Amino acid sequence: MKKISIAGATGYTGIELLRLLVKHPEVETATLTAESHAGKNIADIAPSLRGWVDQTLVKLSPEVAQGCDVLFLALPHTTSMQHVPELLKSDCKIIDLSADYRLHDAQVYGDWYKTPHLNPELLSQAVYGLPELHRDKIKQAQLVANPGCYPTSAVLALAPLMKENWVDAQSIIIDSKSGVSGAGRKLKQTTQFCEANESVSAYGLGEHRHTPEIEQALAGAATGPCTVSFTPLLAPMPRGILASCTARLLPGTAPGAVTDALARAYAGEPFVRVLPPGQWPVTGATAGSNAVHLQAAADTRTGRVIVMSALDNLGKGAAGQAVQAANVMLGLPETAGLTTSGVAP
Repeated sequence: MKKISIAGATGYTGIELLRLLVKHPEVETATLTAESHAGKNIADIAPSLRGWVDQTLVKLSPEVAQGCDVLFLALPHTTSMQHVPELLKSDCKIIDLSADYRLHDAQVYGDWYKTPHLNPELLSQAVYGLPELHRDKIKQAQLVANPGCYPTSAVLALAPLMKENWVDAQSIIIDSKSGVSGAGRKLKQTTQFCEANESVSAYGLGEHRHTPEIEQALAGAATGPCTVSFTPLLAPMPRGILASCTARLLPGTAPGAVTDALARAYAGEPFVRVLPPGQWPVTGATAGSNAVHLQAAADTRTGRVIVMSALDNLGKGAAGQAVQAANVMLGLPETAGLTTSGVAP
């Protein structure tokens, strides 16, 4: 059995990691950390885990990485980089679920996260943890930067078309609706029930921190830089992301080829489903799973392509994807502990 530890085990992502890992056939939990709940039992903070996990929470220290095979860092942005250099001195593999190692350029990180990066020399060492695009690099990595939920939905939708050089990389528009859990467990006025229920609201327009991550990941699939206009919206649902990704089709691109390109790109991928013609992704179908549902259409009137994607922001958008990457790093079956079956209705 592989030993895993989770730093930040009491946030939504940490709890989701535990929900998946307690049923994983090849791993066992070593250490769980939570700074504000140290000394308490995890089941007292996350009642959904009662009967499954009986462990006392501790504070994060370098010793947590010792003796375990994978350490998940489910910590707030700008926090992980305070710990990673010391943690890397062990033989433990690290999967960071924050944004601290996703961006290649320390200056870009500083501009968008409003703080200097503490160890920019590690940015080139971190592997972007999207297995569908970087599986071989993930296999060899000690440090994996788990992608954000919005970028996962957008990049998986558009990367195949970028690789074919079928779309104008400067014309990309992404409208993405997220469940409230994407904002984290910390109390905020905008995520309280009376504010979020039966209401859709936009936020972070023109300044959402996932924007440079999306541009960087798509540029890696294209022949040059990308520019993205990104509109994130908060939807009145606990989980899920529904992303509408559009771009101008370049001359000579056959409108009927776009869905075929998606199907070819993800043939054999265990968690990506390109839907049959006439069916469009819905968030409920992916809830509680590591699945991504995709569908595309060409709007010949406007000369644009529309790619829709749906996923669970806590699943493939966070914890599920991290478990998938851990399986790859450890040489385990990639689907171990994961499912493509949603829980709808």
